[in-house]
Amino acid sequence: MTVKTRSQARLRRRRRVRAKVEGTAQRPRLSVFRSNRGIQAQLIDDVNGHTLAAVNWIESDLKSLARMEQAKRAGELLAERGKTAGVEECVFDRGGYRYHGKVRALADGAREGGLKF
Repeated sequence: MTVKTRSQARLRRRRRVRAKVEGTAQRPRLSVFRSNRGIQAQLIDDVNGHTLAAVNWIESDLKSLARMEQAKRAGELLAERGKTAGVEECVFDRGGYRYHGKVRALADGAREGGLKF
């Protein structure tokens, strides 16, 4: 089977990653979605199907920043919100994207904010 488009290839990688990564209430999954305009991330408890904390690039303090700075600040905000929800550790789900650029900046920001993964 051949992969026809980049988006289909990313979805195949995403399914492969999701088969190996699962979040719990004690150690939720940090799910990343990246677009050309910005980045979104969530801390998800897959067992109960709940989102514990989320951050989106549309928020007022993120929207005016440059893309890489926006991703790093989003990671820091997610770590703060995760701590208020009682999250100390998480499992990183890169969502089929390469661990590079905005995805890496978000992960670094979350680590600097205090999340462990």
